[in-house]
Amino acid sequence: MASTSATVPSNNAPYSDLPPVISQLLEAKARKGLTFEQIAQKINKDEVWVAALFYGQAKGSPEELAALATVLGFPEDQLTASLGAHWWPNRGLGPIPPTDPVIYRLFEGVLVYGHALKAVIHEKFGDGIMSMIDCKVHVDKKPDPKGDRVLLTFDGKFLPYAKW
Repeated sequence: MASTSATVPSNNAPYSDLPPVISQLLEAKARKGLTFEQIAQKINKDEVWVAALFYGQAKGSPEELAALATVLGFPEDQLTASLGAHWWPNRGLGPIPPTDPVIYRLFEGVLVYGHALKAVIHEKFGDGIMSMIDCKVHVDKKPDPKGDRVLLTFDGKFLPYAKW
């Protein structure tokens, strides 16, 4: 649902650590009443990548920034001046352990199942890692009689360790 006014508390984390344009983008998104999925469809990207761009964790090309500006009715020159060629994302998480409950539970998932996931990856692929550089991440909602389920997919390229 679109709103004529929307504000983001830019003095609170994570917004306080991000360029001011991030709050402005989120406000424009709220005013348009768009989801990340809807924006992604309009600019031919994935919703998680779009959300990462909104949180300063992805780098948009000039064409992607122009498309985003068009979708949101946002001044393209302002977006390019803030997130253009001179700007680079911060892909870090923040303090460890995270304090946000959603992020903490994802962190907890790796703490609880990390060794098991690593062992299964090694059994299936060999000695190496799953790339987060060449990775697609998807979030889906899975209906369940006991309550809806969150289905996360990390589709990362396997990179074997080099031997020399």
